Amino acid sequence: MLEPSELDNLRHELRTPLNHIIGYAEMMLEDAQADGRAALAAPLQDTVAQARVLLDRVKELGEAADVQATQALIASRMADLSAPLAAMQAAIATAAAMVTGAADAALAKDTERMSRAAERLRTLLAPESAAAPETRAAAPTVPRASAKPGAAILVVDDNENNREVLTRRLQREGYGQVAQACDGREALEMLRRQPFDLVLLDIMMPNVDGYEVLETMKRDADLRHIPVIMISALDEMKSVIRCIEQGAEDYLSKPFDPTLLKARVGASLEKKRLRDEVVEWNRTLEARVEEQVAQLDRLGKLKGFFSPQVAETILGEGERALNTHRREVVVVFLDLRGFTAFTDTSEPEEVMGVLGEYHAVMGKLVMEHGGTLDAFLGDGLMIVFNDPIPVDDPAGRAARMALEMQRDFAPLHDEWERRGHNLGLGIGIAVGYATLGVIGFEGRWAYTCIGGVANLSARLCGEAKAGQVLVNEKVLKRIAGEVVAEPVGDMTLKGITQAQSVYNITALKG
Repeated sequence: MLEPSELDNLRHELRTPLNHIIGYAEMMLEDAQADGRAALAAPLQDTVAQARVLLDRVKELGEAADVQATQALIASRMADLSAPLAAMQAAIATAAAMVTGAADAALAKDTERMSRAAERLRTLLAPESAAAPETRAAAPTVPRASAKPGAAILVVDDNENNREVLTRRLQREGYGQVAQACDGREALEMLRRQPFDLVLLDIMMPNVDGYEVLETMKRDADLRHIPVIMISALDEMKSVIRCIEQGAEDYLSKPFDPTLLKARVGASLEKKRLRDEVVEWNRTLEARVEEQVAQLDRLGKLKGFFSPQVAETILGEGERALNTHRREVVVVFLDLRGFTAFTDTSEPEEVMGVLGEYHAVMGKLVMEHGGTLDAFLGDGLMIVFNDPIPVDDPAGRAARMALEMQRDFAPLHDEWERRGHNLGLGIGIAVGYATLGVIGFEGRWAYTCIGGVANLSARLCGEAKAGQVLVNEKVLKRIAGEVVAEPVGDMTLKGITQAQSVYNITALKG
């Protein structure tokens, strides 16, 4: 009685030469039909037809085994193969006689291969045969073609004719980068050495078979994404299920249908391409996320030393944007009236609480109007417009911010008065050229504005009574169409050479 494994091996050995014959005959038939050689096409069609009859009869051996057939019954069924085998050999001989000229050298070589395969099959069918396995030739180097350059395919089979038929079929479909491996061990070595987009893998091979290659690939993080199509003479459902469960992309039985092979190879490569795109998108996305996280981290650290506008400028344009430069700016200075007396009579914790409430309200308005907070000076704040980020209408922005500061300060004043604190807010605004840049030392830097415009703004603030927003004539000319202002008079300000005509802005027009 033949064991199931012995029957599988027998069927595999019988099908292998038939697969070779069908593969070569179909390719020759395509060429003969394309060249209009009807006489040659006829014996080739007979060859394919008889080979398929033989395949069907080989398949019936599995049915005999399923019902516990005896050795005699198996031998009887094998004897039924003799007639179609003889017809097939006759057809091959007829085709060979038609391709003897120099122009048909390639076709003659294929008919010779078919003849050898048929003789191999006859040897296997001899009752007392103890045929030795075919010699396993090392895989030849397959030249690359220019067609479909992006698809690198590896063909793995221990039989040279199997590799040859499959490789030529793929090349006919335009796949130029087709490499070959003669066994599982060589296949794994090649896969680790160079990139492939698809593997066509035989199952029954000596030493390392297709199942082991597939299992090894799916355990390897670098190889598991490569799609694998199993191609084998074994067509039992259990074999198909095992391959799919191990991670194979698809399964084809030998002899494969060229159209089906083309469709499944194309589908597998398309899935691989789409997967590679997704992987690349994910890699790009991860890189962008990491970059954004790093920028946010840097921005958070920079905001501890610079205003948000300055910090974002450093990230966006680099530190060169903060190099020392000269520009016309509008400077706003504000501080609290009565603050010195308040600190003399209050606990430090209470002072810090009042400053926190004050800074929260004023800081929000600075951000809303696009100002750059230059410095905290206790109860004093210095704000710059038009640097480091240029803005439209910097003087108008400064005036609108200052009026809103006085408006939003009123509830703070009332609350503090309820607590017994008499505090008011004075604001001064000036416009002029200044030198701007980073000052400080390693570990502590500050972006600041230096020049007469900063001093003038501070002096105007110092003269402002609670509730006033004082500007000089130069600022008023810039915003005359936007605000309501009342003259305060000419003032001689400390550190300012010329007397200044000073105005108090009371409201926006309209």
